[in-house]
Amino acid sequence: MAGAAARGNGPRRARLHSLALAARTRAAHPSQPRSVSISFDPDGCCSVPFPVSLGRRRSAVGSLDGRRVVCLAGDDYEDLELWYPKLRLEEAGAAVVIAGQVAGHTYAGKHGYPCRSDAAVAELRGDGFAGMVIPGGWMPDKLRRDAHVLELTRHFARAGKLVASICHGPWIMISAGVCRGVRMTSTPGIRDDLVNAGAEWVDAPVVVDRHFVTSRRPADLPAFGAAIVAFLAAG
Repeated sequence: MAGAAARGNGPRRARLHSLALAARTRAAHPSQPRSVSISFDPDGCCSVPFPVSLGRRRSAVGSLDGRRVVCLAGDDYEDLELWYPKLRLEEAGAAVVIAGQVAGHTYAGKHGYPCRSDAAVAELRGDGFAGMVIPGGWMPDKLRRDAHVLELTRHFARAGKLVASICHGPWIMISAGVCRGVRMTSTPGIRDDLVNAGAEWVDAPVVVDRHFVTSRRPADLPAFGAAIVAFLAAG
């Protein structure tokens, strides 16, 4: 009896799993159709159409060929907030240069994942790049004190190039003095810092204001990555 009940619950669990998957897909990709067709075979196995947005992502591969983007790195960076944008940009054809205070140094993320820098920020000139990505974590609280990091951030802001930042990353934008009049988001913990710096803070997964792209947390990375790629592809 117990075995029969367990077998009977299998199709139901599969249906619930599929509906949850569909809900997550809609949340992560709000631009795709609201309805998702889910079919089941007699054994309760499900079939979910391949997400439309992922198909669009495949079509974007190579669309950023020739674009170079700086991604800041330092100890205690938020692991996902560095690696997700880096890999998403490379998937689309961009070249991502990891820049830290020291070239060739391996930095440890908050969760222990290593990242080796390609260049020192002090050696970079912004003219050869399409913009920059600033991950979060505790790293921004350290790099915001580096004059070279701040000057590079100001260069991209003045030039109308991409300045993308997530979570605690806007701390660097605050210290660079580029937030005034910008509509943006961040982790709620630094909302007051941004407001005091003259920004208009918005609670949203991703906010795009001109060439500034900001996001709140790791859960928002799909929207953050899509906005970065879309901005660079349109430029």
